[in-house]
Amino acid sequence: MGADRSYAYGAAAGLLGDLLLGDPHRMHPVAAFGRAAGRVERALWHDHRGWGTLHTLVCAGGATALGAVAARAVRPSLTGSAALTAAATWAVVGGTSLAREASAVGHALERGDLTAARARLPHLCGRDPQALDADAIARAVVESVAENTSDAVVGALVWGAVAGVPGLLGFRAVNTLDAMVGHKSPRLRRFGWASARLDDVAGWPGARLTAVLAVLAGDDPRGAVRAWRADAHRHPSPNAGPVEASFAGALGVRLGGTLSYGGRVEHRPVLNGTGRPVQVADIGRAVRLSRRVGMLALGVTVAARLIGRGRGR
Repeated sequence: MGADRSYAYGAAAGLLGDLLLGDPHRMHPVAAFGRAAGRVERALWHDHRGWGTLHTLVCAGGATALGAVAARAVRPSLTGSAALTAAATWAVVGGTSLAREASAVGHALERGDLTAARARLPHLCGRDPQALDADAIARAVVESVAENTSDAVVGALVWGAVAGVPGLLGFRAVNTLDAMVGHKSPRLRRFGWASARLDDVAGWPGARLTAVLAVLAGDDPRGAVRAWRADAHRHPSPNAGPVEASFAGALGVRLGGTLSYGGRVEHRPVLNGTGRPVQVADIGRAVRLSRRVGMLALGVTVAARLIGRGRGR
């Protein structure tokens, strides 16, 4: 039980550190991992799923193994274990940076500075901003806040509760690899297949927990459940669907529709079609909902770890 308490204290401290400090502007551990993964990609790249699978195993497996070695080294010390968990949680959770970037776009839109909003949007998502008006940018921000609440906060906490520091680092590695090589560009369609599929698997529990917590924390629980049940399965992503649909219902807005990534136009299904169009003010509402979901996720995952390990003894 002492080890589980040290995890609980460490996870809480790490999330608090993210809340107070956000991500460092220099020498971020996730950025360092991304640079290392990029070098591995350049060394291994072939237009083949097998080489992409090797790339995923080397990078994600290496991050997980590093976490396991570090956790084993500090295991005799509860204080050391808590400190390592706090550092790992702070390193992999990105809720404050997500809120800051979303709010920056929202403030630019409130000032009527569409140029600044378009320039800032790529910090949140990979959409082409130049053809978007203010309402379309606001919709893109709300969708990104919803999806990244799962990817950058809840999913990491879930895997931390399951596997401690190796789970935290492994999940962030998988999610980062998906962002780097998991998209369907001609160069990465086959090479990035393994990273994309592994991210789908790793993100599954966090996405469902995020959707549940959005129902509980949102302004319209019935609307969130209704949108989730009616529309989540229509989204092309098995994990973004439940999250975006529940956020749409909780906020009473309509998400989805036509969007553009890297010059490629996608016509996605509408989520919560009875909701109203997204407005600039909804960015702040989405950020606040994301914050509540993140704090609830900490409580749920820590409690689940303590209860589960207690019953296993």
